[in-house]
Formats: sequence, C-alpha cells, structure tokens
Amino acid sequence: MNFSRLARVAGMTILAGAAALGLWHSTTGAAEEPVVIPAPAIDLPQSGDTATAIFAGGCFWGVQGVFQHVKGVKNAVSGYAGGSADTARYDVIGGGQTGHAETVEITYDPSQVSYGQLLQIFFSVAMNPTQLNFQGPDHGTQYRNAIFFQSEEEKAVAAAYIAQLDSAKVYPAPIVTTLETFEAFYPAEQYHQDFLTLNPTYPYIVINDIPKVAALQVLFPAVWREEPVLVGTL
Repeated sequence: MNFSRLARVAGMTILAGAAALGLWHSTTGAAEEPVVIPAPAIDLPQSGDTATAIFAGGCFWGVQGVFQHVKGVKNAVSGYAGGSADTARYDVIGGGQTGHAETVEITYDPSQVSYGQLLQIFFSVAMNPTQLNFQGPDHGTQYRNAIFFQSEEEKAVAAAYIAQLDSAKVYPAPIVTTLETFEAFYPAEQYHQDFLTLNPTYPYIVINDIPKVAALQVLFPAVWREEPVLVGTL
C-alpha cells in the first residue's frame, strides 16, 4: 500500500482500513495509534511570520513526514538535539550514549499555524507520548519523545498541555514526554531528509509512518496540505 492510495480513502475509513491491516502497530506490536485529543487550553502568543519548534518523537522519518504536510510549516528538517556537535552523526548516536535524540526542527508561520496546534498534532498523530525511550520498534534514549523548549513561555505552554492531557486521561498511561532546554540543532545526513516522501514503499515507512500522515489528513483537515514541503526543494 502506498501513501497516494491510502490518502485518497475518504473519511474515517482511512483509520478503519489501516487498523484492519495492522498498520497502526509497529513490527514489535507496540502501538503508535492516533488519538483524538483536545486543543491546548493555552497557546503561545506569537507575532511575525517565522518561528521554530523543536520536537523529538522517535525515528525522525515519520515526524518529519507528518509536519511536512501541515499547512503553515515552511520547513521540517530531520536532525539531532540534546548532545554535542562532535557526536551529531547517525553512526554515533545509535549507541544511545550521546544525549542526542532524533529530532525535527519545524519552521512555521504563526499566522497560519500556532505552536499549540503543532503540539496537538505532535501528541495526537506524530508519536506515542506514553512510551519511555522508545517508539514502536526503535529503542534507546535517542528515540525518546521530547520537546526542546527555546523560551520559558514555550516551556510553560508545553507543560500545561501535558498536564491537561494527563488530566483528561486521553491515553491509557501517563505522558513521559520530557521538556528539555534547547541548546543546538544539528541537521541529519542528507539521505535522511524527505525519507518518507522519497521511499513510500520502504517497509518501515509503510508500517510505521504512512498511517501517521493518513491520520493527520483525517483528524486535522483544516491544516492538511496535500503536497509536502520538502527539504530538497528549498
């Protein structure tokens, strides 16, 4: 099954069909299912036409692929955050000892999509926030889910939203997403950029990530963009 076919299926039949095929589950059976959640009660007041958000949610292929389809996102780059420049390499972070997490730097227009909306998409369809130091088949601290906050205002909004979602009990377990001070972002190797779009039939992408993009279209139609904004086209 490829994305173009899956994405054309109307309404909630996307979710039903994917569930029937087992596409909401990783190869190890650990679910990364989309969850219908409320919007944040408070949002980040922003002005101007450019801002950034730094999210880590397991393998960056899927997180990047989701946000590339969000209207108002200008760019979404896969990379590393949480460690030093000399260890920001794919062949090094795999040991889980560098402090880095696979991360996506999202550049967006706050007049089109807010920080709070990005958080809602992140927690709803981009990853499972109850999985500690893993997502689906990928295990290790480099696959932790984290928000790298760039200001105390960002931290407050993210913390309040986590508390709101935990209080609403929209997940079967507590949220373990960490809030970490942003120090630096290091773009990943070029072969990791736009991986979902360039490799739609790659088995990992089919099983773990294409369903997330399909869920974005169904659950967030107001911010859905059919054509992804790609790193390679900027």
